[in-house]
This record gives sequence, C-alpha cells and structure tokens, in this order.
Amino acid sequence: MANTVTKDISYDELKALVGKSPSLVLIDVRGKDEYRDGHIAGSVNIPLDTVEAALSMSPEEFKAKYGVTKPQTDATELVFHCKMGRRGDVATKKAHEMGYINARNYPGAYKEWSEKEGK
Repeated sequence: MANTVTKDISYDELKALVGKSPSLVLIDVRGKDEYRDGHIAGSVNIPLDTVEAALSMSPEEFKAKYGVTKPQTDATELVFHCKMGRRGDVATKKAHEMGYINARNYPGAYKEWSEKEGK
C-alpha cells in the first residue's frame, strides 16, 4: 500500500519552478471552463474525473492528447492543483495510488496563485 500522505508544495516553491524548470509537469484538475477563465502559465488541463485515465495512457497517447510528455512515475516535479485545493489533493492521492510516488499538491491552488500574481 502506497503512503497516502499527500506531499504539498508551497507558492514560493512552485513559483521557483514555473517557467524555469523544464521537468515541471503542472496539472490543473479544474473543469475546462474554469481553466479557460485563467490558469497558471504552462499548466496542463486534465479535469479531475479524467486524471486516472490520463495517467493510464501510453506516453504516445498522452503526448497526442495533452501536448506534453507524460510524466514518469518517479517524476520529481509533478504537481496537481485546482481552484481551492481539494480536487488537487484528490488527484495527488490518485497519482500516488498509481505509483507516482513524488506527486505533490499545491493546496494554495489557483486562488492563491492568482491573488499573489495579481491576475
């Protein structure tokens, strides 16, 4: 049984990676309409109800659908987020169950990001 304790990432930790780390995979698990209304630059929209299916895809299918390379299960910079933190937490736990041992949740979520970024 995988450890079910969700690892979190802070705003400052995430800010240091966004736009700077080529290995960051930032997954926004909000709905498509929420994502369209504003999102963190470089994030990939994979709504919560499709996360398990997305992470089960072959690397080729994942790249074709989302336009980014599918993260490896040991990816160190795999981060999930939503608007308030809850859906990101659910997605992170699901990723852990699927073997993505280093997946982290950004609990401040888009709400905190947009406030701090002034967007």
